Amino acid sequence: MKLFRTLTMVMVVVLATSCASHKRIWYLQDAIPYTPEQIEQQGQIRIQPFDRLTIVVNSKDPELAVPFNAATSYNALSPLGTSSYTNNSLQIRTVDEQGFLDLPILGRVECKGLTRSELANKIAQLIIDGEYINDPTVNVQFADMKISVLGEVARPGQFAITNDKITIFDALAMAGDMTVYGIRSDVAVHREVNGVRTIEYLDLTSKEIFHSPAFYIQQNDIIYVKPNKYKAQSGEISQNRSFYISLISTAISMATLIVTISKL
Repeated sequence: MKLFRTLTMVMVVVLATSCASHKRIWYLQDAIPYTPEQIEQQGQIRIQPFDRLTIVVNSKDPELAVPFNAATSYNALSPLGTSSYTNNSLQIRTVDEQGFLDLPILGRVECKGLTRSELANKIAQLIIDGEYINDPTVNVQFADMKISVLGEVARPGQFAITNDKITIFDALAMAGDMTVYGIRSDVAVHREVNGVRTIEYLDLTSKEIFHSPAFYIQQNDIIYVKPNKYKAQSGEISQNRSFYISLISTAISMATLIVTISKL
């Protein structure tokens, strides 16, 4: 009977430990199913200084749109030394440090903090207000947007963003999700905006993450997943084991050399 009780207690402890271990890797543990919540932030990626954009203007009359899709160059050989245009509809334009784009015909256009659609609407309205084209349509695309996911994920690295809205879960999915050794309650998101660097820590086990400004990822964010203590300890043990094996191997080699010399 005493042996039976002992075995029962051991089994209970093992099961409890196993459940606790499993719970550590669950996301959104306190979320209540079928409970709608109002989305507080839209989360679209917004234009920042040094972003690279492609801007294409179209019209029912394609000839009217050509100057807006052109690369502007100064022609010193022209009679009046005026600007000339070369067709380059997919030219990449870089937002300057003040958050402005230098566009053909329109000149400098402020775009910092705008979404793609907001900038497209702004450019279209400027074209209409200037009476250049009555029916412009403007397409704005990011030329290259990237995020980095590091630490305890299946495939750490840098990833290109193609959507206007991406969450922390989307970013982790790109990297193959966290490993079982990743700490889900303390994920760091490094961000730089307007020359200010911030680090936000997210608890992915709680639904409160939805209220965090870092829930929606922005371009150039760096996401870091910390290893738990078991992974850290195993890494330290592995390093120590390699050191001691190397030390023992060196000692054996030295002893062998000494014995060989003494026999000579």
